[in-house]
Amino acid sequence: MKKLKVAVLGVTGAVGQEFLAILEQRKFPIETLKLLASGRSAGKKIGFMGKTYTVEEATPESFQGLDLVLSSAGGAISRALAPHIVKAGALMVDNTSAFRMDPEIPLVIPEINPEDIAKHKGIIANPNCSTIIMLVPLFPIHKVAKIKRITAATYQAASGAGAKAMEELQVQARDFLVGKKIIPKVLPHQIAFNVFSHNSKIGPDGFCEEETKMVKETKKIFHAPEIRVTATCVRVPVLRAHSEALFIETEKNISVDEVRALLAKAPGVKVVDDRDKNYFPMPLEATGQDDILVGRLRVDPSAANALAMFVSGDQIRKGAALNAVQIAEIAFKNK
Repeated sequence: MKKLKVAVLGVTGAVGQEFLAILEQRKFPIETLKLLASGRSAGKKIGFMGKTYTVEEATPESFQGLDLVLSSAGGAISRALAPHIVKAGALMVDNTSAFRMDPEIPLVIPEINPEDIAKHKGIIANPNCSTIIMLVPLFPIHKVAKIKRITAATYQAASGAGAKAMEELQVQARDFLVGKKIIPKVLPHQIAFNVFSHNSKIGPDGFCEEETKMVKETKKIFHAPEIRVTATCVRVPVLRAHSEALFIETEKNISVDEVRALLAKAPGVKVVDDRDKNYFPMPLEATGQDDILVGRLRVDPSAANALAMFVSGDQIRKGAALNAVQIAEIAFKNK
């Protein structure tokens, strides 16, 4: 793959910073790098691979001559700048919800539907972090036994609400332990030593936006409009890495041993399933890992052809930045 002219849009955020770390770790071929953010972040200095870069304000004129824009600056900004990025001839891999459900824009997890990358018209959408963490370990099972129904319960880290939410969890934990009054500022409720329903808007059907995303995105990524999905999303006092309890029903019977063997060789998955030691996936151990950890594999006796499992995955990494960089690697390798 030739060296590319790359921009990171939203570089000062948690995902933006992770973009830089992953680009360096994977030795992504970069000819020039442009760091873009809002006007209030312009002028900040950021180091990358031994060089110091100055953050620039993102404007419609920022994208001329670029090959790739890795974007994580919020949906409104993505929608406003996307036409300018596409017009400039760059590929936009967008980590917001702005384009995920647009039928003309591919929604991609490289381990599942890399063939959709070639269908892009200048924009490829990165799925929701919870969707990615759920589907990477489920897809190998789906290919063999065809999943009919998924029930998910999520345990979502503060990182999903951004760097400021992570900082708020740390501050609240310290304040709680010394008896200080907790006053939430970033998240709607106390996050330290507490759990609460996911902090996205509740729709008229009673489901929050996060839950609805998991349902709709699964259908699109799997190319399976008939698949039934339901989710309950919860915010927990974990800094980084989401966990999910997953219950699935398949068309054909598949044993736990068969599933374990499938997952052991599946890309992007690591089996952590030691019943004797009661040792299973934990967000603490998923943090910083590229793979989704999967364990607690067992038969669900409440339905026919049903299985249960527990997964943990780094929300900032595979749930966001890594997935986007993997998309870009395939897109330009194929090109």
